[in-house]
Amino acid sequence: MDSKILAELAANACDDKRAEDIVLLDMKNVSLIADYFLICEGSNERQVQAIARAVKEKAEEQEIDVKRLEGFDQARWILVDLGDVVCHVFHKEERNYYNLERLWGDAPIVELSMHQQEG
Repeated sequence: MDSKILAELAANACDDKRAEDIVLLDMKNVSLIADYFLICEGSNERQVQAIARAVKEKAEEQEIDVKRLEGFDQARWILVDLGDVVCHVFHKEERNYYNLERLWGDAPIVELSMHQQEG
């Protein structure tokens, strides 16, 4: 699967669980770690876990191998490694502290075309 399509799939999984402030960074010319970093936040530990679980399940439905899932038990910063796409699901308080968007400030932000939720 194309890494941009995978990033959109993961972003929609985050959106389905009402993740806030979803940002996609294009890392291709900035880092060798991944093509994209998807960053979002949840307002409490249970929501953070639900978001990460949704990303994992969506990837597995598409037969994408989840390379690593770290931080799930603490649910302050869960990293879901999908290979070319790394999803960072933060607790709202932790996101401001780590501020990955500033750390990787030279990575362009990609416009996301999220499907709209009903209701």
